[in-house]
Amino acid sequence: MAAAKGPLEGMKVVELAHIMAGPVCGMMLADMGADVVKVEKPEGDDTRRFLPPDINGESAAYMMMNRNKRGIVLDLKSDDGKAVLRRMLETADVVIENYRMGTMEKLGLGYETLREANAGLIYCEISGFGRTGPYAGRGGFDLIAQGMSGLMSITGEGAGRPPVKSGAPVTDITAGILGALGCAAAYARKLQTGEGQKIDTSLFEAGITHTYWQSAIAFATGVAPGPLGSAHPLNAPYQAFRTEDGWINLGAANQKNWERMLAVIGAGELASDPRFADNHGRMQNLAALAEILDGHFSTRTSAEWLERLEAAGVPAGPVLDVGEMHRDPQTLYREMVVETTHPTAGPVKAIGLPIKFSETPGGVTRPAPLLGQHSREVLAEYGWDDASVDALLASGAVRESAAR
Repeated sequence: MAAAKGPLEGMKVVELAHIMAGPVCGMMLADMGADVVKVEKPEGDDTRRFLPPDINGESAAYMMMNRNKRGIVLDLKSDDGKAVLRRMLETADVVIENYRMGTMEKLGLGYETLREANAGLIYCEISGFGRTGPYAGRGGFDLIAQGMSGLMSITGEGAGRPPVKSGAPVTDITAGILGALGCAAAYARKLQTGEGQKIDTSLFEAGITHTYWQSAIAFATGVAPGPLGSAHPLNAPYQAFRTEDGWINLGAANQKNWERMLAVIGAGELASDPRFADNHGRMQNLAALAEILDGHFSTRTSAEWLERLEAAGVPAGPVLDVGEMHRDPQTLYREMVVETTHPTAGPVKAIGLPIKFSETPGGVTRPAPLLGQHSREVLAEYGWDDASVDALLASGAVRESAAR
């Protein structure tokens, strides 16, 4: 199975990452055409043990995060394992790692050491809090980052309720995307100058980037805003409303859409209500406004309201569960659900590439690797003959899967 033909074709990436943030970075680069070799420890990425759910014994979580990559197993506690990795990194364009601070240096594989042999190496570090500052040595998890970045203070139903994290691990995913963006930017510079550099991003900073609106409010007023449920901190009405049979999201915040929506629901009298005359008034009286609109929207089904709102040009949409989203015609048309054939799991669905390129489309062409599936193949590309590979396998420095 060939790699995706994307705009990063020709980029050679070594991924020394586990769980999510680092693998998201590698996945994004692979989906855009980079050749990503995932280096796993002998027991494999921890997500291989995120069970259930599984598909024919293979972890669904692992397969989601590691499609489009080739896989090799190295024991980096052994001298031979470190020697193999060192040779791979002598010609790599990018290495991604999300180990604890100092781990790579203890292995003799820190950035300063590696750049001596490969001045063009782009060294991408993704950590909990970044590699500098008072928290540099701390480990990081999405839950911790969501809390410390302010995200959990603005998520939830309202003041006085328990803190709520986003259902998705947004700091893990966003840190991976930021890492991929950094790698692509550094690669563009490398193509011009031949020089690599270090990239340093974190879950903490990824969480902070999601507070743009709330930070703007806090900077301007000196008051940190709290949670508003599905409502917007700056515009109204812009939130979910209960219908006769479910929920819809409504984006009628600007004045023209506000007036259009009033016509749709038959509440023209609200246009002259001084509480709701403009966005400032609607935000000041948001609770009263939401109560009134809930009364209107609860009289018809979601499908009826969505048809009427769309006809009037008012932005609105259903609140779908994940399965419904997978089946949505726009999801399918945009190829955001794709399928590969895994050697043991069989047909496996995954989320597609969210960036569309007109000339170099990229995409998902490989299933996630078995543990050590490509060890022999990758070593051959880096100059080891069969006898040398057999010796490395016999020593335990390298491992391969029974199925290749």
